Order: sequence, then C-alpha cells, then structure tokens
Amino acid sequence: MHASIGDHVVVEGTRPGSVRREGEIVALHHKDGTPPYDVTWSDSGHTTVCVPGPDAHIQHAGSGAAGSKSAGAR
Repeated sequence: MHASIGDHVVVEGTRPGSVRREGEIVALHHKDGTPPYDVTWSDSGHTTVCVPGPDAHIQHAGSGAAGSKSAGAR
C-alpha cells in the first residue's frame, strides 16, 4: 500500500453494525508512501497514526473513485 499526502484512507466495516470510516492522510512516516500514516478522520476531526489493515484501501487524491486495494498498491 502506497499513499501521498491528500489521499484518503477508507476502512470498511467488516462486522455487522460496524461503519465505514474515512480520513485524509495529512503526513507520511516514510518517504516511499508506505504505512503508517497520520490521518485526520472525517467523523471526529481527530488526527491519529493509522496502520491500515486488510479491510482498508486508499482513495488517491483526484481519482474520484476508490483507489487500489491494500494488496495491490499503486
């Protein structure tokens, strides 16, 4: 998984009752764009360190559609 500042990480709910969560990547910890990322979450406005799991994917800025899945990075 690779991302850039301004991309969005989307975490899909995998259990009944869990919700989809989305946030904007505001900082990278590695120059090559691999996790972890600092993410500002749209539902709370809080910024946290995020290490996306298998239920997450990246929406690349300007793509307008879901980006690559975690297994098939850019």
